[in-house]
Amino acid sequence: MNVRRRLIPAALASALGLGALTACSSDSAATGNTDKFDVVASFYPMAFLAEQIGGDHANVTSLTEPGQEPHDLEISTQQRAQLEEADAALYLKGLQPAVDEAVSQTGIKTKIDAATLTHLEDHGTGGHSHEGEEGHSEETSPEEEEHARDPHVWLDPVKYAEIAQGVGKAFEKADPDHAADYKKNTEALVKKLNGLNSDFENGLKNTKTKVFFTNHAAFGYLAERYGLTQEAISGMDPESEPSAARVKELQQEARADGVTTVFYETLVSDKTAKTLARDAKLKTDVLDPLEGITDKSRGDDYFQVMESNLKALRTALGAK
Repeated sequence: MNVRRRLIPAALASALGLGALTACSSDSAATGNTDKFDVVASFYPMAFLAEQIGGDHANVTSLTEPGQEPHDLEISTQQRAQLEEADAALYLKGLQPAVDEAVSQTGIKTKIDAATLTHLEDHGTGGHSHEGEEGHSEETSPEEEEHARDPHVWLDPVKYAEIAQGVGKAFEKADPDHAADYKKNTEALVKKLNGLNSDFENGLKNTKTKVFFTNHAAFGYLAERYGLTQEAISGMDPESEPSAARVKELQQEARADGVTTVFYETLVSDKTAKTLARDAKLKTDVLDPLEGITDKSRGDDYFQVMESNLKALRTALGAK
């Protein structure tokens, strides 16, 4: 990463109102010191699951501040202490190395790795292989293979529902006194996610083009689920710079596949996306990878932002 942001200590973030994701977590500076089921989540998609499933019984805090690009996260001493005091940690291994390390070093009893609750795949930078990109040789080690897998599973409602079911079971086991409520909340969340999946299926069934351009390769699972092709300017790292050859390739593909729009996102610079769009005479719009909710987000929670994403995709792809 070229950019590293200093993390605001959780207590200060809470005092400033930055630590509050919902009413459930607004008073959550003292993780581990409440009479609720204390959950430390790595970033927004995990915190949203914990809040939806935990309901009134859970006290949820997020290690990633609203507005912070999650890939940049560094763990403070205070946050390590929060992890030690929590009843459970919910994270997605492979997305935030600092979190993976911190969780592995704590004695927390319940460690829930969302990556183990569904199947992760390698999507590269898009739907095709590109000349000049590193491929997988026969000598690729298991460790390298793990790093190659795409962690952005929450953007596929079906896979996110699979994770939700696993989280629900983990909560039931860790806090059996409230197991019935966790089960009920999980079922309600999965039902909503199934409805969202239906919205995307129906909304993207008939489109003029199936190809869309994004700032970084966050939408591989979504594209695969709904028969689309994602072409990313950058790779998995949203702040990496594309090569001149890659930019030229995208310009040519835009003409060949009838691409109308270059999508950018709210948490990282839109400079590269807008430059490509200007040079290729394309429009720009926001497609939110939902790594965090801010005042720039097109919606207040996961479902609202995903519906906004669907609307943006329908417009860009020429949905009928």
